[in-house]
Amino acid sequence: MRAESTFTFRRKIVDMSAFPEPPVLDSHGPARVISLCNQKGGVGKTTTTISLAGALAEMGRRVLVIDFDPQGALTAGLGAVAHDVPTIYNLLVPERSSDPLAVKLSIRDVIQSTKVDNIHLVPANIDLSAAEVQLVNEVAREHVLADVLKPILGEYDVIFIDCQPSLGLLTVNALTASHGVLIPLACEFFALRGVSLLLDTIDKVKARLNPIIEVDGIVPTMYDPRTLHSIEVLDLVKQNLGDKVLDTIIRRTVKFPDSTVVGIPITQFAPDHSAAEAYRDLARELIHRGKIA
Repeated sequence: MRAESTFTFRRKIVDMSAFPEPPVLDSHGPARVISLCNQKGGVGKTTTTISLAGALAEMGRRVLVIDFDPQGALTAGLGAVAHDVPTIYNLLVPERSSDPLAVKLSIRDVIQSTKVDNIHLVPANIDLSAAEVQLVNEVAREHVLADVLKPILGEYDVIFIDCQPSLGLLTVNALTASHGVLIPLACEFFALRGVSLLLDTIDKVKARLNPIIEVDGIVPTMYDPRTLHSIEVLDLVKQNLGDKVLDTIIRRTVKFPDSTVVGIPITQFAPDHSAAEAYRDLARELIHRGKIA
C-alpha cells in the first residue's frame, strides 16, 4: 500500500524543458573553464565530460577537455593515445634539467586532436598519480594548473576538466583554475551523501583561492524512472539542493559504454538516441543560463 501511494503521489518527472537553440558564434574565446567534480566515483563525470563536449562541438563551440584523473578514463573514452606522449603530468611537474637549453613543454605541445571536430584533448595516464606528492612543496601549488591554461584561454569557448574522484590537491588545482563547477550526481543514495562535503570544499576554495568560482549546476545522472529508488533520490536532491539542480536529467542507458568502446561521444555514436538528445538539452540549458557562450 505504501509503495502504491508513493508512486501515486510522488512528483512525476516531466519532459525535459525546451531550451532555445544557441546562437552561432562568429569568433571563439575567451574560454570558460569548468571542472566536472564529485569525490564519489562512478557517477558519470567522464561520460558527462565527453557527451557534453560532443553536444557543444555540434553547436560550433571549440572545446578542450583535460583528463585530470590518473586512471585516464577520459583519454581512453576519446580513443586517444596516453603512453609515450607528453601528458598533463608533464605540464604540472616539468622535468628538472641541468641543461639551460632544455625546452620546457607548453600546453600546445600536449594538446591532441580527437576523432571529433572542435574537440581537443589534454591526455593523462598513471603518471599523474605522482603529481600530487611532487606538488606538495611547490610555491603556490594550488595555482599550477591555472598557470598552465593561461596561454590557450583565448582559443576555446569552453575548457572541461574531468577530475578524479577525490578532494585532494589535484582537485583543488582544478577548482582554483575554474570559473564554474558541474557536479554529476548519480540518482543513488550513496552518491547523494557526499555532496555537502564537496560544496563545502568549493566554498573554501572560493574564500581562499579563487573568488570567482561558482557552482554551475548539479546534473542528475544514471536516472532510472522504473525504480522507486531513483525517483526518491531525485526528489531528495531537488528538495535539499534546490536551484543548484539543473532541469536536464540524464537517464541510464547501455549506449554510454558502447560509445566509449568506439572512442566518440554518444552524440556522434548514436545521434538519434534519447541519451544524445539529453546531452544536447544539457548544452542548450548551460548556454541558456549563461554558463557557456
